Amino acid sequence: MTPMEMARIHAASFTRPRPWGTAEFAALLADPASFAISVDQGFILGRTVIDEAELLTLAVAPTDRRRGVGRALLTSFEAEARRRGALAAFLEVASDNTAAQALYVAHDWQEAGRRRNYYGTGIDGLVMRKEIALP
Repeated sequence: MTPMEMARIHAASFTRPRPWGTAEFAALLADPASFAISVDQGFILGRTVIDEAELLTLAVAPTDRRRGVGRALLTSFEAEARRRGALAAFLEVASDNTAAQALYVAHDWQEAGRRRNYYGTGIDGLVMRKEIALP
């Protein structure tokens, strides 16, 4: 998926604080620590540094939600992060994004912190963490 296609899906998925643009996706994808996994309906973007992974964004086209696309992308992210040597992964999600939170909790992610009013007054950023090392 091209940075332009990623920006289009991201814009359809997120409005705050603002959707990421083509240049931002291109810059992230140029970083050797970053990786993207995409399907026609969406993508997941992450990066690994030493033994930690960060899920930067997960976007599924609104017309394709609730069909298992996000679940499949999240599973693929965890596998790729593990392959790259990550033992744990982190993400941040808006406190009012209950659909995303439900997806992450169903994949055994746990709240590890909170950034008060990160997305605006009354909307915190929830930091979530998951151990992803192989047993």
